[in-house]
Amino acid sequence: MAEQDASIEPSSFDLIVVGTGLPESIIAAAASAAGKSVLHLDHHSFYGAHFSSLPLRDLLPFLRSNSPTTTTTTIEDNNSDSNNGTDYVALPLKPRSLYTHIEEHQLVSDDDLPLLLGASREFYLDLSGPRACFCADAAVDLMLKSGASHHIDFKSVEATFMYSSGENKLVSVPDSRSAIFKDRSLSLLHKNQLMRFFKLVQDHCQASGADDDGNGNGNGNGNDRRISDEDLESPFVDFLNKHRLPPNIKSIILYAIAMADYDQDTAELPKNVVKTKRGIERLALYHSSVGRFVNAQGALIYPIYGQGELPQAFCRCAAVKGALYVLRMPVTDVLIEKESNVYKGVKLKSGQEIFSNRLVMGPTFTLPPPSVSSSISELQKESSESVGLGMVKEQVARGVCIIRGSINADISNLLVVFPPHSLHPEQISTVRALQLSSNVHVCPSGLFVLYLSTICEDASRGKESLHAAMKTLLTHPSERDESTVTKQNVDTEEKTKPTLLWSAMYVQELTEIEGPQDSLDAISRCPVPDGSLDYRNMLESTMKLFHNVCPGEDIFPEREAVEEPDL
Repeated sequence: MAEQDASIEPSSFDLIVVGTGLPESIIAAAASAAGKSVLHLDHHSFYGAHFSSLPLRDLLPFLRSNSPTTTTTTIEDNNSDSNNGTDYVALPLKPRSLYTHIEEHQLVSDDDLPLLLGASREFYLDLSGPRACFCADAAVDLMLKSGASHHIDFKSVEATFMYSSGENKLVSVPDSRSAIFKDRSLSLLHKNQLMRFFKLVQDHCQASGADDDGNGNGNGNGNDRRISDEDLESPFVDFLNKHRLPPNIKSIILYAIAMADYDQDTAELPKNVVKTKRGIERLALYHSSVGRFVNAQGALIYPIYGQGELPQAFCRCAAVKGALYVLRMPVTDVLIEKESNVYKGVKLKSGQEIFSNRLVMGPTFTLPPPSVSSSISELQKESSESVGLGMVKEQVARGVCIIRGSINADISNLLVVFPPHSLHPEQISTVRALQLSSNVHVCPSGLFVLYLSTICEDASRGKESLHAAMKTLLTHPSERDESTVTKQNVDTEEKTKPTLLWSAMYVQELTEIEGPQDSLDAISRCPVPDGSLDYRNMLESTMKLFHNVCPGEDIFPEREAVEEPDL
């Protein structure tokens, strides 16, 4: 990695990447593997940007701070010394924060707080949690294919639970045939219904695989086992109703396995409706994830030391292939050719100008105006006004909690899903809560980290749902300190709830990134962290972006077969 104050050599690259978030890091690694010369810059002193894992002391300052102030270059006439007699102009690159409605609650005593903060460096707190990988999803395949798996280790998320508001308890999500029959919360009738449905999905997937094996349309027998195209295009909830699955089974399939974000019984917008095709794919992914790795007890795995290890792993892959890394180096301006309005390069805070064919930026950097005016004064005004990230579609409310004790005394790492309306009548979207322990090295021994999130259009409603989930799962220290008489009136389940010691809550914008425009099609921006539990949607966007940046190139060309490692 180059020194911050050193001159970067060479001064011309095929690709410059600004920001070390996960999408940016994947693109840098893939471009390097394709033989491109890559310069990867970040104004932070750490890797990961908005996908990073931070110590406790650093989390709130990162959230509260605006993006670092960049040097605003004054753009004058063509003969100005600021352009050094060159044939291009410098457009100021302006960052913008993703986060709003930030709050912090310190619930430990004044005596305990220094101990908690003293262990700050033992915490690795994810900025965009909760997030995990399905064992069989594309993100894991990409890590194996790229070699990033050599730089990162995982632990199993041992179990998934769903909150049943009717029973006011957590019920386990069966992830295998044996788990279904061992589940005491399901009647024998419901177990048989669930097994038949899973068998239907399995037969469909096998038949679809036979049709896609290069032998045309299969042998006909496979097609007979496939779910009809009409059903595949119907809402998944209608398909489940068609098979007369009871409400509790439907809820488990829709929200804890297919991971639907919104209430599927009342979803009005097409984008919120999970179609049967998508639901079947998610069921297949879930079940193929169970048992893929010998030491993984469930369908999900989580990186040791936090999700910030993922971008670092891809950055290491890029560095091995020759990419140059410089941290603590802000990019202040984007250089545009005066006559053609074509992207030329960037200007660094150090004053050095670096040139490249393409530029990829993190999601919080604003693009220069899509068309450059012949008037420099108008160009300066347009650049200063075009500071939007794109259209804000939705928001995701996120929470981070430090707790004493586990939600389930026998399990260290687990996922809890709260279906829509299970916490309060106005809850229209799913709330997910991921508990992690010290065995993944994200907190000191004896403590746990709990991440929560929910998609929302209104920040206050989103935070209301998170608070309700926290109240359901946790107790406050004040509740523990009640009189003995009061404690005797609390049931056993309530007594075993973990104690909340510290929490932070914030709302992150989810924006729709606009594609390249006009003469600035050499500049691209990466997606923001989304509201999903896994990385699949982000990865799909990143793949499309890579093929735009490196047309005709394969992302991480096939290497020799690599044995899948144990966790």
